[in-house]
Amino acid sequence: MEHLLTLFFATFSAAFMATVPPGLLNMNAAKISVEKGKTNGIIFSLGVSTMIIIQAYISVLISKFLFKNPEIIDLLLKIALIVFAFFAIYFFVKAKKKKLNRPKIVKVSKKNSFFKGILLAALNLLTIPYYSGLNAMWNASGWIQFQFRDIATFILAAGCGTFTVLYLYTVYFTKLETKNNRFSKNSNYILSALMMLLLVITLIRIFYT
Repeated sequence: MEHLLTLFFATFSAAFMATVPPGLLNMNAAKISVEKGKTNGIIFSLGVSTMIIIQAYISVLISKFLFKNPEIIDLLLKIALIVFAFFAIYFFVKAKKKKLNRPKIVKVSKKNSFFKGILLAALNLLTIPYYSGLNAMWNASGWIQFQFRDIATFILAAGCGTFTVLYLYTVYFTKLETKNNRFSKNSNYILSALMMLLLVITLIRIFYT
């Protein structure tokens, strides 16, 4: 039970931090909340989170397939290494940009809010490699096993972490918007540092285990 709580907290935190920087999903959730009402924004957020859960599950299946072959375990960790390195550089460069490019806002009707959330989340091709890297890291750390309760905890935490951020955007968008540039840069620096930490831990796992 204790390892499930650790797994949930770690995955929730990773999903939360990955969703914090202003982007297509959270800014649309906020905009929909302002224009169509908070209920509509929450419905959109539920759609996004549902797709995140599906993508997280696909990530687990990818990791599970590779992990069944012992000779590919090192490859799995190296894949995680590449993923973390990419995101560390990506978030650092994004934080360095002086101007904040406002994400494109997509008009969403109340009727289609849930499905629009699913569609926009599906367009984010970085989600699967991100959660595949996390899954590989958690597995190497002994936090997750390829069992139903562990997998369910992992994908549920990913969905909950994402939804929490989107919900905060729908409720506190006005306050966030006034501090958008500083908020974005600081959160991206934090994410870059987090990815570097995971990269270092993965390197240690590769060379000292």
